[in-house]
Amino acid sequence: MITLSNLKPKKGANFEKVRVGRGIGSGLGKTAGRGQKGQKSREGDPKEPWFEGGQTPIYRRLPKRGFNNPFSIEYQEVNLDKIDKKFKEGEIVNKQTLFERRLIENPKKPVKILARGNLTKSLIFEGIDKFSKKALEIIKSSNSTIKE
Repeated sequence: MITLSNLKPKKGANFEKVRVGRGIGSGLGKTAGRGQKGQKSREGDPKEPWFEGGQTPIYRRLPKRGFNNPFSIEYQEVNLDKIDKKFKEGEIVNKQTLFERRLIENPKKPVKILARGNLTKSLIFEGIDKFSKKALEIIKSSNSTIKE
């Protein structure tokens, strides 16, 4: 019967630590398995994975291109045809309801309504960040309301 008092590690699980640089008889004496001379034989060797031995590294050789605008706003886009399929007459369309019906991925990011398709129902849009011009026309023609 196995109890806490007679538990032992599996055979081969524990082994003695190899003490390198402790004489010829150990098999890892003198150079301690590091070969002879050179940067990799010295103390403090492990270089960063991107280190290229003093050669100009690739991240400095490649040209930097373009401009990344830190103030750009990335909208989650939803088309009117998908809204028309997922919502019933008179329902409220906001970020939370769009998220619940899996039309957007994150209710905290800004949303833009685009004009693909048609809107056959009267809906209430509230808290939507942006509309395309054509989408606004279609929404107004379907007697839907837009609240801020």
